[in-house]
Amino acid sequence: MVKSYLKYEHSKTFGLITSPSSNVLWTPSGDVANAALRHSGAGNAIVGADEEVLCWNVKKGELLSRWRDKDCVAEVTAIARSNADPDVFAVGYGDGSIRIWDSSIASIIVSFNGHRSAVNILAFDSEGTRLASGSKDTDVIVWDLVAEVGLYKLRGHENQITGLHFLQPNTTEVRLDDESSQSLTSNGLVNGNRDQPGFLLTTSKDARIKIWDMSTQHCIETHVAQSNGECWALGLSPDGSGCVTAGNDGELRIWSIDQQGLASIAANIGQESNRKYLKERGSLQRQGKDRTIGVKFHPRGKYIAAHGSEKAIELWRIRSENEVQKTLARKRRRRREKALAASTETGDNNLMNIDEKEENLATADITDVIVPYVIVRTGGKVKSVDWGRGSTSKTLHLLSANMNNELELYSIPSKQSEKKTKSEEPPEYNRTFAVDMPGHRTDVRSVALSSDDRMLASSSNGSLKIWNVRTQSCIRTIDCGYALCSSFLPGDKIVVVGNRNGELEVFDIASSTLIDTVKAHDGPIWTLHVHPDGKSMATGSADKSAKFFNFEVVEEEIPGTKRTSPRFKLVHTRTLKVSDDILSLRFSPDSRLVALSLLDNTVKVFFVDSLKLFLNLYGHKLPVLNLDISYDSKLIVTCSADKNVRIWGLDFGDCHKAFFAHQDSIMQVAFIPHNQDGNGHHFFSASKDRMIKSWDGDKFEQIQKLGGHHGEIWAMTVSRTGEFLVTASHDKSIRIWHQTDEQIFLEEEREKELEDLYENTLTTSLEQDEEPGAEKAEVIAAGKQTTETLMAGEKIVEALEIGLPDLGAMREWEQAKRSQPNTGPPDRHPIFLYTKTSAEAHVLSVVQKVKAAALQDALLVIPFTQVTALFSFLQIWAERQWNIPLTCRVLFFVLKIHHKQIVASKTMRPMLDGIRQHLRRALRRQKDEMGFNLAALNFVGSRMKEKGSKDYVDEAIWEEEEEKIGKGKKKRGFVDVA
Repeated sequence: MVKSYLKYEHSKTFGLITSPSSNVLWTPSGDVANAALRHSGAGNAIVGADEEVLCWNVKKGELLSRWRDKDCVAEVTAIARSNADPDVFAVGYGDGSIRIWDSSIASIIVSFNGHRSAVNILAFDSEGTRLASGSKDTDVIVWDLVAEVGLYKLRGHENQITGLHFLQPNTTEVRLDDESSQSLTSNGLVNGNRDQPGFLLTTSKDARIKIWDMSTQHCIETHVAQSNGECWALGLSPDGSGCVTAGNDGELRIWSIDQQGLASIAANIGQESNRKYLKERGSLQRQGKDRTIGVKFHPRGKYIAAHGSEKAIELWRIRSENEVQKTLARKRRRRREKALAASTETGDNNLMNIDEKEENLATADITDVIVPYVIVRTGGKVKSVDWGRGSTSKTLHLLSANMNNELELYSIPSKQSEKKTKSEEPPEYNRTFAVDMPGHRTDVRSVALSSDDRMLASSSNGSLKIWNVRTQSCIRTIDCGYALCSSFLPGDKIVVVGNRNGELEVFDIASSTLIDTVKAHDGPIWTLHVHPDGKSMATGSADKSAKFFNFEVVEEEIPGTKRTSPRFKLVHTRTLKVSDDILSLRFSPDSRLVALSLLDNTVKVFFVDSLKLFLNLYGHKLPVLNLDISYDSKLIVTCSADKNVRIWGLDFGDCHKAFFAHQDSIMQVAFIPHNQDGNGHHFFSASKDRMIKSWDGDKFEQIQKLGGHHGEIWAMTVSRTGEFLVTASHDKSIRIWHQTDEQIFLEEEREKELEDLYENTLTTSLEQDEEPGAEKAEVIAAGKQTTETLMAGEKIVEALEIGLPDLGAMREWEQAKRSQPNTGPPDRHPIFLYTKTSAEAHVLSVVQKVKAAALQDALLVIPFTQVTALFSFLQIWAERQWNIPLTCRVLFFVLKIHHKQIVASKTMRPMLDGIRQHLRRALRRQKDEMGFNLAALNFVGSRMKEKGSKDYVDEAIWEEEEEKIGKGKKKRGFVDVA
């Protein structure tokens, strides 16, 4: 009988607050009833956390919601919020896919897939109907959120996209000087065109800034954005009048945008070919000289936040017009004074007659307009910032997402008076709130489970955290040194941590206190293990020694009294010296042996009682990083930096099997600690290649691959019951993998792996690469073949292949019935007999099931031989007026891609004529219906307005007017003449 295994699946992720791959968004708190929250401006933070999006309440530090698509394992790389609907968010992922989420119900509205690599930046237009996405593949795609399709792909940049914004100038403000055929309103303005697509402003790592006209879909202007290397960020002012580009060496370049010029293009008023719409205003220098990775304008437009990857955010203030005029006047006065002094010295009166050039806000030096305001020092290196919106204008709120897995909200007083004080000091800011408790600041280097598997201890450089495994909540946070290994002691009330200074720190969980610190070694303590009898433990260190400690409770006198109190102590009993650094140490479950792995690539096994050498295990080519012994003390498994796992027998030290297990160094191996289900010789391995694998130690077979981490896996532990395992990674997340009831078979797993490999290579081969030297088209269709679109296309082809013969057979039967009513029905495909539908209805249902975003790519799969069959069905759908929008969409797209062949074919002409007649009739009917409905809605709206509006008059003014009428004029009298 074929052996089956139980499957392990990812169940929980915790310990991660924000990952450095994505940006942060501030949103107002939903709990508007809570006045304290509302006025604090704390709000919520939307952040990416590996493959999930988390929503944190910044004030309480609690997780409000978690958005995750089970089918997606790629990490979140970009988040944007719709301007029109505050509940709608666009999230970009590392595999190039985009999902539109509804935050109120935490579910996906629509998915897009068009980029070949990670999405860097997303931007909604002002109406929230279009989305632009920029990616590492150098392309910009514009998506239609209503029709759920990609409109087009813009290709002009030579490197990854770093900035993206919609520009929508108001065409109603463009005045006409010359006579034009434009429709004018009574005040001489062009009627605003709401359907105007607007413009797109993009920057890239290729140091260029471009303006794209979205009505003609081409680039109308390009500038070099930075003088020294790449452009890393773009910030657009809220009114769209200017922007900031940021690059290397702390340089910020300021640009003004000619909105009137853009509006004149938008309103189709003849544009000048040499007119420039982007004008460079000057450069600013940040105090930090590193690369600027983020620029953000305040929503009110008066402040700019810029940051690099260091622990600081620099704020700049945009002066008001009065302040700039005063500064310019002061400069003019100084110039006159200098000229006067120079003329008196030389006696040349001509120096006094220097022409003062007219300066205003538009021509003033940019350093007079934008001035440094304050530098906010943060608790960690900054990845992304966003402005919070408080209830008052006196305070600015700045939300910072840091590289060290924390969120911080800062309050900065805004400048109230325009008067310049003599000693103008930067304002004092303070850190109002922070979300830092639910995670470690640095990588977790060790994890340990309590004996009942209810508590988990995770330790890193600086902190030890105790977690409730069931709820994933942090129970205790205790400061510690640079932890390298840890373990619960019997009773689960004490945790011992070995750190890099060679110290053992003993913590009491209940009181969150450090009980004792033992200077155990002269080098880092790489490993520790509690003896199976629970009365002692051993440590292994880089000082080439293993030390054994007993657990003792001693009575200590309380100073100043004669009373004593019991105290837990680690008492050093024995020391074992070896030839090289000890990296891992394990007792065998039968307490007979202790195994040590050394830096010299060997494993040495000693007797516990006499500490005499029992076995020497040679075979690894690089240091053995970890080892474990099975429940029956028969097998020992070792893993190494040479990417191999070796299984040895503990009886004679023979190597049972060596296999290449991972693509990088293997950090940890662990056996299941019991043999209840015959799985005592199954073990797990965790590696720097981000994978966890489970193995059968008897058959030497890989059982399962567990992928999910987005960084190197540093630590792993298996529960006492073997029902779950816990892993900790460089991505700062701690993950729990639970055993399920689902059975897996080795043959099936190998087949699945081969299928995945085939699908990946298939989709990559379908991506059409440009020929070297060929001219790159500036605009192409926004599409990407995936396994989903390929399968959808195959389903449509299959439906057409079985539908067309059935359609012909049914028509023949209908004709035969007219002459011979007793003619029996033809043999039909089982699917039509089962569903009791016609061929045309079946094909339509198959096409309807294809997602709107994937339909065009699915139609590309259909060969031209099947297009005639598809047109036959399109004619029937148009005639019967079935789903006219879908029918039109399919028809127009197929006509576009097969245009030349269709034009050359004589047989398709009558078919197309028939479709055109039916469609015109259907569209005319729909147009009449919509016109009727619009008229009805306008009528209902006007009636509601009449009933709902009341005219209010000022009583005093009304009485005065009445008196005037009474004194001067006679009131008119109305007489009814019958």
